[in-house]
Amino acid sequence: MKSMVKKIAILSMAGVMQVRLGASLIEASPLHIEPSSVQQQDDRNQIENERHEREMKRRPNESEREWHERQKAEKQRHKENLR
Repeated sequence: MKSMVKKIAILSMAGVMQVRLGASLIEASPLHIEPSSVQQQDDRNQIENERHEREMKRRPNESEREWHERQKAEKQRHKENLR
């Protein structure tokens, strides 16, 4: 009878250890990891580059001088946003 209790105790402890190991592996899986800050920064840079490209184009009914002034201001703003 004592050997039966020992075997049950050992097998139950082994089962608990397997469950804990499985739970830790699931938590460490890459499916549960949020996007890294590098990925978020890349996304922001891409959005800023697209916005910058749109702003650098000349608008209808805009004089050359106005366009160049706006480009100068936009270049400065773009440089600040990418920092």
